[in-house]
Amino acid sequence: MQYDVIVIGSGPGGYVAAIRAAQLGLKTACIEKYSTFGGTCLNVGCIPSKALLDSSEHYHNAAHTFKTHGINLDNLSVDFGQMIKRKNEVVAQTTGGISFLFKKNRITSYQGHGSFVDKNTIKIKKTDGSEETITGKNVIIATGSKPSALPFIKIDKKRIITSTEALTLPEVPKHLILIGGGVIGLELGSVYARLGAKVSVIEFMDGIIPTMDKALGKELQKVLTKLGMEFYLGHKVTGATVKGKEVTVTFDNPKGEKQELKGDYCLVAVGRVAYTDGLGLENIGLTVEERGRKITVDEHLETSVKGVYAIGDVIRGAMLAHKAEDEGTLVAEQIAGQKPHINYNLIPGVVYTWPEVASVGYTEEQLKESGTKYKIGSFPFKASGRARASMDTDGFVKVLADTETDEILGVHMIGPRAADMIAEAVTAMEYRASAEDVSRMSHAHPTYTEAMREACLAATENRAIHI
Repeated sequence: MQYDVIVIGSGPGGYVAAIRAAQLGLKTACIEKYSTFGGTCLNVGCIPSKALLDSSEHYHNAAHTFKTHGINLDNLSVDFGQMIKRKNEVVAQTTGGISFLFKKNRITSYQGHGSFVDKNTIKIKKTDGSEETITGKNVIIATGSKPSALPFIKIDKKRIITSTEALTLPEVPKHLILIGGGVIGLELGSVYARLGAKVSVIEFMDGIIPTMDKALGKELQKVLTKLGMEFYLGHKVTGATVKGKEVTVTFDNPKGEKQELKGDYCLVAVGRVAYTDGLGLENIGLTVEERGRKITVDEHLETSVKGVYAIGDVIRGAMLAHKAEDEGTLVAEQIAGQKPHINYNLIPGVVYTWPEVASVGYTEEQLKESGTKYKIGSFPFKASGRARASMDTDGFVKVLADTETDEILGVHMIGPRAADMIAEAVTAMEYRASAEDVSRMSHAHPTYTEAMREACLAATENRAIHI
């Protein structure tokens, strides 16, 4: 079978690339090695983790804030099996939606492992052992990533686990030891902390969510500490062993002194690595970078082999579902002869703890390093009427603007619905708005987004109204 576009992988990057290509009139096929579409994000990443995050937040509020709202409950308990069942239902609905969209857009889908025979020929090895070969004028590699491991720790997927197993545990841990203070680990750690688990975080760096603006990490640590989580920052993990139902994690503190923690589960969340195994890249003359196994692409996301593209987690940049989606759209439109563009500085990052954390543009540390002259406007949610009404007063919105032009250079927020609120900052920065521009736009009252306006007012000659 001959296609205009063959997409290998059906995660957010892959399925969006396939749908956009089909919309543009290109005959499109998508190959997926697993039994369901959606890749890591829909099956064992973004969607199931958010389902558990919401469920655990409901329980936490019922246990800790309902009484203040005048709602009294008796015999509150967690039916963890039902919580997992609901998560699975959400995943099934979402992945099933991709099947519907493929049919709607007349995309041919193949179940099996795809690999290159040559740059235009893909061999599909199906689960029943049979093989099929298809050809395409263009091929998009969208095979995503898998959890990283530490070479000195054996992950048994029972007691020493990755984020994948953390989504299907048979019970709420008594003591979850979390290796890594990044986005994935903190989200899942907060799920179990809300449900009553003791959660200990061991992080090599001196702060959590280290790639984001440092003010966000400091505030998030305060909030999670109030939730009962404990942090060992600047500590180096040296090993983890299992004996029966107990895990022992050893690590060195900043002084080099040896310490250990014992728990019933250990979640290794030290990042992700590109999944490029078995693609047959050597058959078309492609190699991967040693660090992270990334595929090298040019500014058009084309590899060194003409007509072969790569997007999402297998190439440079942040491993974010929405980045992959934007790249999938860009490649499909380029193949169709259009001239799309992505501003990578304006792809937001989000942490779905509660409060949520969101960021776009330059951090304050980056502006200092580059010598850019900037000003800061900040507004705390404790001064927000809407936040007080919902009892979500932790956090703030921080706006960084150019000292001379007032153009917004970065926005960093931690607070209620920050994941949704960051879209206003992205829109403003995409159109190169100044802090004053945003401060002069009407924001409904009372809303959380008023904090964005107030932070912009604070950046504009310190004009914030409510602080």
